Amino acid sequence: METILIGLSIITFAGISYYYNRFYLHMAQLVGYKPNEFLSWMQKYDRDYLKKSIVLLLLFYIANFLPQNYSGYVLFALWFVFSAKFISDHYKSRKKAKKPLVFTNRAKRLFACALAVNYILVIVLYIIFNNKIILFINGLIFIQVAISFIMLLSLKIMLPIERKIQMGFINEARDIIKRRKDLLVIGVTGSYGKTSVKYFVKTILSEKYNTIMTPESYNTPMGITKVIREQLKDEHEVFVCEMGARYVGDIKELCEIAYPKMGILTAVGPQHLETMGSQENIANTKYELIESLPNDGVAFFNADNEICVNLSKRRNIETYLYGTQQKEETNIWASDIKNTKEGLRFNVQGKVNNREIKFECRTKLLGKHNVNNIIAGILVALRLGLTEEEIKRGIEKIEPVPHRLQLLDTNNGVTVIDDAFNSNPEGSALALEAIAEMEGEKKIIVTPGMIELGNIEYEENKKFGKRIAKVCDIAILVGKKRAIPIIEGLKEENYEDERIIVVNSLDEATQALAKVVSVGDIVLFENDLPDNYSEV
Repeated sequence: METILIGLSIITFAGISYYYNRFYLHMAQLVGYKPNEFLSWMQKYDRDYLKKSIVLLLLFYIANFLPQNYSGYVLFALWFVFSAKFISDHYKSRKKAKKPLVFTNRAKRLFACALAVNYILVIVLYIIFNNKIILFINGLIFIQVAISFIMLLSLKIMLPIERKIQMGFINEARDIIKRRKDLLVIGVTGSYGKTSVKYFVKTILSEKYNTIMTPESYNTPMGITKVIREQLKDEHEVFVCEMGARYVGDIKELCEIAYPKMGILTAVGPQHLETMGSQENIANTKYELIESLPNDGVAFFNADNEICVNLSKRRNIETYLYGTQQKEETNIWASDIKNTKEGLRFNVQGKVNNREIKFECRTKLLGKHNVNNIIAGILVALRLGLTEEEIKRGIEKIEPVPHRLQLLDTNNGVTVIDDAFNSNPEGSALALEAIAEMEGEKKIIVTPGMIELGNIEYEENKKFGKRIAKVCDIAILVGKKRAIPIIEGLKEENYEDERIIVVNSLDEATQALAKVVSVGDIVLFENDLPDNYSEV
């Protein structure tokens, strides 16, 4: 009978191991397969599972004091029932992941490594305790508790292997770029705004040049490498390349793949302060793009961001500044900016290469920060010889970037603005400013607040709450823990309790919204937590 129980225990563990390793693989993928970031995620967001597992171990320990004839069966039954319950609850909270697991070749290799480590440990247990069923099952339970640490170990095991594989692909991408002497590569980076600027530059330049850009948030070494190897064609004249960074040196690494000849620095802010350590490190890291440009390269800076203005003076190359305010150093700027229900309307003024610039632009987009981003595209287009008519045509073709102040057509009389992608202090303030200018009945915000702001996160979310209080009639906050600083800010502005709704998930927020929204209302979805930041 013990042989049957051992067999059942191994089968049960195989199912448990598969489920949890798949989950931790997903989390590893979301943090870019970086062991340190995975460990940080474990410390912040995996504590509940660890606590449950410790309680489970204590419960199972009690089974060891039952009569010897039954203890093995009781232990197995407890293990099976509690594990099934935990997995069921966990699955219900995770099955609607906003960014699902993608089984790339790298993910498959890591998954295989983690499972292999699990099963090697099972074999070792069997060899040592094959005649001691209680100890064998307790050993399986211990491995189950340690699965997240086994995934961390697997990440470290696979790291040198993955680096070797990646270098082969990266070198191939470098060779492709080096052969394309006629290709203009435009790098775009910044604490925020880079994805929008990339998209706007691509759309406007496409009126004259055959232009390709990195899709979505393909702003990592392997993302850029994939685009170069698989999508870049001989007929492409311009490659607009978004460059993301979480650590010092990341932008330099990307520039050594794409070799940009033009660089756009959209902004320097506190985003990723947690991983970079200081504002100075963030600024220096973003500036790595400009440092990587050749001597005949061209740099573009956002004059609305004071740090960008200071950085623009570091290097003596062809440099241009853009913004939404007229300043002495600004080459072109926007004026008479208006948010309307049809989108933004503004004028462009300035001088580029002794060419006087003045014309009106219309776009479907909302938010003054979008004007700033469009101005970046206009300036690059002017530098590359596009006419005013070509530029205006390109701007009119710009569609809202999904989840970035995107005006949604609901056909039910409710204006919905989707700004759910990576909120930051300045971006969230601009989103609130946009809805403040719009005419409507109630103004409702749905938000979990802001993340990855390091030791200023609490204070920034508190300020966010104060701004919400001045604009919104109802605040639906996602996450009880994350809502605390926002509520504190709301209360300091004497915001009534009945206007605050706190929920656990986006699904619950949608249900709560349905109960309070009516025709003529304006609803702002501000930020959407990545799956690895969920409190559920």
